Amino acid sequence: MSMQVILAQALLGLNVGVFYAMLSLGLAVIFGLLNIINFAHGAMYMLGAFIALIGYSLLEQWFGISLQIGFWASLLVAPVIVGILGVLIERLMLKRLYELDHIYGLLLTFGITLILQGLFANYFNVSGTPYPGQPEALSGVVNLGFMYFPTYRLFAIVFSLVVCFATWWVIEHTKLGSRLRAGVENPDLTQAFGLNVPLMVTLTFAFGAGLAGLAGVLAAPIYSVSPLMGADLIIVVFAVVVIGGMGSIMGAILSGLALGLVEGLTKVFYPPAASTVIFFLMVLVLLFRPAGLFGKEK
Repeated sequence: MSMQVILAQALLGLNVGVFYAMLSLGLAVIFGLLNIINFAHGAMYMLGAFIALIGYSLLEQWFGISLQIGFWASLLVAPVIVGILGVLIERLMLKRLYELDHIYGLLLTFGITLILQGLFANYFNVSGTPYPGQPEALSGVVNLGFMYFPTYRLFAIVFSLVVCFATWWVIEHTKLGSRLRAGVENPDLTQAFGLNVPLMVTLTFAFGAGLAGLAGVLAAPIYSVSPLMGADLIIVVFAVVVIGGMGSIMGAILSGLALGLVEGLTKVFYPPAASTVIFFLMVLVLLFRPAGLFGKEK
């Protein structure tokens, strides 16, 4: 097998890996800072993609609004809308469950997932709807020497990496990040210093949800926009988070990228295992390092 084929498949695997990284990053932010297992994360990813689709082609058709929200505007609008939904979910529902076992939050967000999927399945094709709004500037291909790679996919890789590492830097190396971590570790003392911990909790959940919405917009021109696109991905993303370490921001990013590469290369060397290799690695990690590769042992 030629090196050209291996490099090409590795790059395609990295393209998948950046979506794993962005989604697992949002999960890790919510769990690491709030200890909430947000099973609705996949539905928020799906919602981001549908906001981009509706804004581009269906506003006028459905509501008679002569406004077309293009791809670049969707990168801003969709995360904000999904983030607002995250605020409503946290303030109106999850807030009531903080004193209970984590399983109640998981069941609540799982129920929200089923509701959102059912609502969109009533109006959209479950098999998927193509997104027509890929910007002209990102059309065509780029010659990388060993392959011609779609310009948009290259943009998605670079943009996602910038977002992921910028998020990690803000949380780990800024005053805002230190305040968020302090609010989680000792909320009473942090509140005594005049910081509004409930507001910080709400905004953190909204930010994690917004990351999922942003990933959905980026995925819309690559994959068909479907009510089940989040459900198809969220189980894999949970496996990525477990491998990286629950709550580890850098672990979520690096594990997502690495596992995308592993999945891509597995398609070259042993295609039947490509859909299960991540879960096989998860089992190994849980057996030998239950806290995850980057998690802290208790």
